[in-house]
Amino acid sequence: MARFLRAILFGLVGAALIHLVVVLLVPYYSDRNSWSRVAAYGDDWQFHRVTRDGAPGMVPLAFDPLFQASVCRFDITDLPAHITGLGTTPYWSISVYNRQGENLYSINDRTAIADQLDLVVATPLQMIELNKTKPESAENSVLIEADMDEGFVVVRSFIPDASWQSQVTAFLDSAACTPLL
Repeated sequence: MARFLRAILFGLVGAALIHLVVVLLVPYYSDRNSWSRVAAYGDDWQFHRVTRDGAPGMVPLAFDPLFQASVCRFDITDLPAHITGLGTTPYWSISVYNRQGENLYSINDRTAIADQLDLVVATPLQMIELNKTKPESAENSVLIEADMDEGFVVVRSFIPDASWQSQVTAFLDSAACTPLL
């Protein structure tokens, strides 16, 4: 019986220590989410190239060498976000994420209008206004309604071989993330 009680006591002490360590590590890991990774790249409303090394002070990313990516943070509290890009690549995709890192919408060159990167991310109220009077700059845009204030987009492009490198780089460099006026 004494052995059984000792085993129970050690189990309870061990469980208490594990729970204490987990609680103490929460602040450390809560700052290491996708939003803070994207914020470390730079200012809002600008595309930043995602590199294998990641942002300064961050853990390196497991990154597919056949893809290049850019990321842009935005705040659509006042105005919708207009994301555009020019050029031709073998394949591109864009994903819209909220602040928590949840993927809200994805589209690629096969499903985009005329294979062009042109989309608008707006709140539900902004979408009502857009449907009433759509600006000329967003006439051919894919409209995405998102119930959020802040988010980010990631544009990825496929590089099948070295001959495509300059075109993919030019495409990602042409990507713009601006408030829709």
